[in-house]
Amino acid sequence: MRLLHTSDWHLGRAFHRVNMLGAQAEFIGHLVTTVRERAVDAVVVSGDVYDRAVPPLAAVELFDDALHRLAALGVPTVMISGNHDSARRLGVGAGLIGRAGIHLRTEPSASGTPVVLADGDGDVAFYGLPYLEPALVKDEFGVEKAGHEAVLGAAMDRVRADLAARASGTRSVVLAHAFVTGGEPSDSERDITVGGVAAVPAGVFDGVDYVALGHLHGCQTLSDRVRYSGSPLPYSFSEAAHRKSMWLVDLAADGSVDAERVDCPVPRPLARIRGTLEDLLADPDLTRHEEAWVEATLTDPLRPADPMARLTERFPHTLSLVFDPDRDEAESEVSYARRLAGRSDQQIAEDFVAHVRGAGPDPNEQGVLRDAFDAVRADETVREVAR
Repeated sequence: MRLLHTSDWHLGRAFHRVNMLGAQAEFIGHLVTTVRERAVDAVVVSGDVYDRAVPPLAAVELFDDALHRLAALGVPTVMISGNHDSARRLGVGAGLIGRAGIHLRTEPSASGTPVVLADGDGDVAFYGLPYLEPALVKDEFGVEKAGHEAVLGAAMDRVRADLAARASGTRSVVLAHAFVTGGEPSDSERDITVGGVAAVPAGVFDGVDYVALGHLHGCQTLSDRVRYSGSPLPYSFSEAAHRKSMWLVDLAADGSVDAERVDCPVPRPLARIRGTLEDLLADPDLTRHEEAWVEATLTDPLRPADPMARLTERFPHTLSLVFDPDRDEAESEVSYARRLAGRSDQQIAEDFVAHVRGAGPDPNEQGVLRDAFDAVRADETVREVAR
């Protein structure tokens, strides 16, 4: 069976101030063409269909168009909700839509109930594990402590139990939206840390033939059987080195996997350039970036006049301007934003405690902070879903 694995469409999202809906529509067209021309048997979409719980109407219309075009090909599609989606909204009409071959899996309680498709070699069971917010699903899965590994492990126990009851030789595919250990994040994914831990070990998924992951935006191979497709489009300059693609996966009769990357359309390349303003305007090696979306980091000791206006004369698609002056260490004044870059809310809070009283929080206090951040994030998720 030939699968096309994609995820993290983030329909409705912009790239800095650029509306990406046209590029997203081009990607949908490319996906449909790939399904038709490469004889795909099933499409799997591993979450974050939309960029937010209540997407703009244009994004909903694009999703509707995608569903109609996929259904018209007669190729089954299995989708799960991600941490950006409203599972309840995305799942509206799932039963009816399923009759057209579009299978939406948004209910945690259905994790062990697969979509079963067949080819000449027998059945393939597709298990959809939507994003599992630990604080919201721990009771469903009967785990004592809310954590990603615990709830995913419990969901996979249901998958393995169902699979064990099926005919010998039944192949299996799991769709999951999670941060799996070994994956490389970018700046454009929403933090899903719970209890100080965001990642789960890949071993959680042992016992199935292929795991189609979503959440991280870079295409990655954690093992032959565990892969991220990544997002089809860039959503931050941290993705400048990404090659955006989908996985074309051939699942053999014995469950072995052969995978090929299928490149996605590139609306415009990304470039990160760094130097003084005068150097950036004069450097002939930067000519290749003149039509790219540009993030420019200026190293001038003093902020130059009208830097964005001058940069856009040469690089008309400059979207981000960062100031990082080259100064002697003795006179450097690291900005507040730079000090916080790459640090979690927990780390920032602990640093603040250390700054105020001269010593960081002890383990008990760290636990209190962690529980507070988890509670706030869970509350935000509940309120977003209820909107």
